[in-house]
Amino acid sequence: MAIDPRHKSRVILEGPDRAVARSMMKAVGFTDDDLSRPQIGVAHCWIGTMPCNWNHRELAQRVMQGIREAGGTPIEVNTVAINDAITTGTEGMKTSLISREVIADSVELVARGHMFDGIVTISGCDKTIPAMAMVLGRLDIPGVTLYGGSIRSGACTRPNKVFGNRKLTIQDAYEALGAFNAGKISEEEFKDVEDHACPGAGACGGQFTANTMATAYEMLGISPLGWNDVPALDEKKVDVAFETGKLVMQLVQKGVTPRSLVTHRSFENAITGVMATGGSTNSVLHLLATAHDFGVELALDDFDRISRKTPVLADMRPWGTYTAPEMYEAGGMPVVGKRLVEADLLHGAEKTVTGKTLAQEIEAASEPAGQQVIKPLSAPLKKEGGLAILRGNLAPGGSVIKISGQTKKLHRGPARVFENEEDAFLAIKEGRIQPNDVMVLRNEGPKGGPGMREMQLLTGALQGSGLGETVALMTDGRFSGASRGFVIGHIVPEAAELGPIAALRDGDTITIDVDKRKLDVELSEAQIRERLADWKPLPPRYTTGVLAKYAKLVADASKGAVTDLGAG
Repeated sequence: MAIDPRHKSRVILEGPDRAVARSMMKAVGFTDDDLSRPQIGVAHCWIGTMPCNWNHRELAQRVMQGIREAGGTPIEVNTVAINDAITTGTEGMKTSLISREVIADSVELVARGHMFDGIVTISGCDKTIPAMAMVLGRLDIPGVTLYGGSIRSGACTRPNKVFGNRKLTIQDAYEALGAFNAGKISEEEFKDVEDHACPGAGACGGQFTANTMATAYEMLGISPLGWNDVPALDEKKVDVAFETGKLVMQLVQKGVTPRSLVTHRSFENAITGVMATGGSTNSVLHLLATAHDFGVELALDDFDRISRKTPVLADMRPWGTYTAPEMYEAGGMPVVGKRLVEADLLHGAEKTVTGKTLAQEIEAASEPAGQQVIKPLSAPLKKEGGLAILRGNLAPGGSVIKISGQTKKLHRGPARVFENEEDAFLAIKEGRIQPNDVMVLRNEGPKGGPGMREMQLLTGALQGSGLGETVALMTDGRFSGASRGFVIGHIVPEAAELGPIAALRDGDTITIDVDKRKLDVELSEAQIRERLADWKPLPPRYTTGVLAKYAKLVADASKGAVTDLGAG
């Protein structure tokens, strides 16, 4: 059957009855010829608050040029973004995860309302990336998602006894704060890190959440393999954007939609890529949400099953040595894919937006001689993947721990309970946290926060103060991809839903056992029930507006914290 590349836009733009629609579009420069072509949305997240999305306007123009040359009419769509690094440690961070839903909702609304025939989504900072992938699954019109690229690394400009030899990323700004508060660096050294950690446009420069999700979506098949790897200010990025515009038109002409490409096996490929690169804990949350919007059943146990058999191969910050631009120079995800094919860990026959299978894309991988970033299968950094799912009487619905850079497998210590991030940070700053403590941070879950804040300010403070290897931290909130240490997040049920974390008191003995995948407190079930009977959840922090609406609608972290599964 012949494919009509204008099967959506004909309804809104053709015939005498649609004269008003055409008249409105002609007011802003569209011609009759423009309106006779497939209408392709180009959605991006440029905003004047951050470097992560700073190149989106330029990339959008190049994508639009590619669309025009391939016979389509591009229509630019702009939406919002929230920067995690700027908002972290404040009430503003509650908006970050919520923005993922708002971004996806806004692009979905415009695409449905204006009946686009295809779409390119451009993303940069953490929540924009899953949002722009989720919308492809919702719309199921021909589409491609393109990542704006990583920022370059920075460097100190004066001698610095802690950070002087590092290629700086935003991670170092967090840890410099901890080092400064602990008296390990001077105010001048601290300021030098602040001034030079972020030297230009692009998203955070390690295998933090942005680069984790961008590379995962290459493995998923909705971004061409290697295109997202190109750094933001690399001269090849604009060429990739132009080719993306041409590519979406090929998909429109053939009628290839995202759901026709992506399967459960595709998601297993994406998870495998995350595990092999030591990626962010947020990938669990975001891939669960993406699978939901693609109509694919994905569960927490899929992540743990794949992690147990996938070696960590990429030596990446925050726990390793190299930055994202260095991984690109080493061959990027195509070389990681090459290793995984050799180990028979990928479903190579899965389709991608290029028209080739993932295995065919990987065959073209070029590996520079002598590169040190991506290790050979014979010498993996770890034999198992970078994330694990823990359960137990503190997390019957599951929790996530990042083990990429950890040799530690067991921690047993006394609980130090905090009801919010600010109080926990003050305790570290004032030297009230001791080696072997288990910091418990609750009321920060999707519903209780609301918005599931990241605890990067805390993990940076622990690392900078020298406690990162001896103190554990658990929360019903989440962590930045730049976090490192013995940290457990996404605890389900959260405190606001009467999860066992709400029963904890200072001094309770907590055991974290990675090998057994257990997170337990030394209390009986009867003791936990008795304490929970007396627990009084905090009153809702917001009673109107978007945060209140989110708290009423959001599902728990084990379901990706999506908002369309029904209230309660």
